[in-house]
Amino acid sequence: MSMPYYVSPEQVMKDRADYARKGIARGRSLVGLSYAGGIALVAENHSRTLRKVSEIYDRIAFAGVGKYNEFDQLRIAGVRAADMRGYSYSREDVDARSLANSYAQMLGQVFTHEMKPLEVEILVAEVGHGDSSDDRLFHLLYDGTVVDEEDFTVLGGDAELIGTRMKAAFVRNADLATAIAAASLAITGADRTLTDRELEVAVLERSVERRAFRRLEGPELLALLSSVAPVSYAPPPQQG
Repeated sequence: MSMPYYVSPEQVMKDRADYARKGIARGRSLVGLSYAGGIALVAENHSRTLRKVSEIYDRIAFAGVGKYNEFDQLRIAGVRAADMRGYSYSREDVDARSLANSYAQMLGQVFTHEMKPLEVEILVAEVGHGDSSDDRLFHLLYDGTVVDEEDFTVLGGDAELIGTRMKAAFVRNADLATAIAAASLAITGADRTLTDRELEVAVLERSVERRAFRRLEGPELLALLSSVAPVSYAPPPQQG
């Protein structure tokens, strides 16, 4: 009688994490950041029909990178959960924190108990009523880890490098055009540029009481991209 093949739990979890990270890194990146008028979500997306950024509820948005069919299922589940909570209680009871906790449980359950983890990272963003200090950016990883980000967050692609660029280019309480230019430059670096047709951009507007989510497309997005000179960033010093 042959002995069953044994793999330690630590190795199983490491293999699942490596698998998920590789799948996510192959995707195009997304940046979420606060600006003076709300929260901007800027993604590299060459598709005109498949959306990475969507509305969840009145002042809450969802963004995802990785496998489209997997993060879109999470988006749909979030919309249903938010609608049910708003209907059962009140619209004010729907917040990004509770949605992020629900998503964390889903992602953690799949990562721990299923053979294949979800190859996704998602962002749940909620715009505050006061200023950018009231904004919420919950970055959720493939294993259910929740990171409560401040000012900006980066999902997918070479997140570490893009995060370094974003840190250098970010301006607190900037106007919308400056925020979009900084996020676009962080995604591309100095070697290439993205046109308005290669960017998916949406905002959560602070001044709007309900349905704060709005997409920026066509002439409006082109005008914003054209109105600001490229934002420069200082590369990190080379280690000797």
